[in-house]
Amino acid sequence: MPVHEGLALYAAAVHASALGLPLLEVGTYCGRSTLLLAAAAREAGTVAITVDHHRGSEEQQAGWEYHDPTLVDPDTGRMDTLPTFRRTLHHSGLEDHVIAVVGRSPQVAQVWGGQVGLVFIDGGHTDEHAGGDYEGWVPRLAEGGLLVIHDVFPDPADGGQAPYRIYRRALASGAFTETTAETATASGPPVPTGFSVPPVTDSLRVLRRLAPGI
Repeated sequence: MPVHEGLALYAAAVHASALGLPLLEVGTYCGRSTLLLAAAAREAGTVAITVDHHRGSEEQQAGWEYHDPTLVDPDTGRMDTLPTFRRTLHHSGLEDHVIAVVGRSPQVAQVWGGQVGLVFIDGGHTDEHAGGDYEGWVPRLAEGGLLVIHDVFPDPADGGQAPYRIYRRALASGAFTETTAETATASGPPVPTGFSVPPVTDSLRVLRRLAPGI
């Protein structure tokens, strides 16, 4: 995630945390974006919840563009980002503000009982995975909360289309209105002194929930 998109995610999390509800991330990987949610949650006295099976998404498997062989477990031969994520949390000092759930997103969502103030979808980029994340977690998003989707590319030449399709689905549902991290923060709590909300967020989309439904 580029720095300006990370700053926009943090700004959205600062606003959403004012609801006093957990901030939910789908797709942990090694925890970089988790720290942004955790920092916002810490200031608001809430918590960041991050869900991932830690076996890597499709593009991170051997032979694919984003494969990192250092993240392969030598005992199983499979991707395992959990140890790296644990180290990321330890070094950040934010471990007490994160609940890490190891499991597949639809299964975790099925047993999840409460509401959340933010849903950040950044998991697998197939229609099956992105659609499953949307259908599993959007019903748990409180009214006034924010749905944040990463890797939204209207032009297929720029990237996969599954995140774009769930972004369009959210807008078409009538339950969301598109906003920006800047306008979301303007109506919420102030961001830290000297913090600048980036006006351009590229592939990151921020939508505010107006009504129930998916």
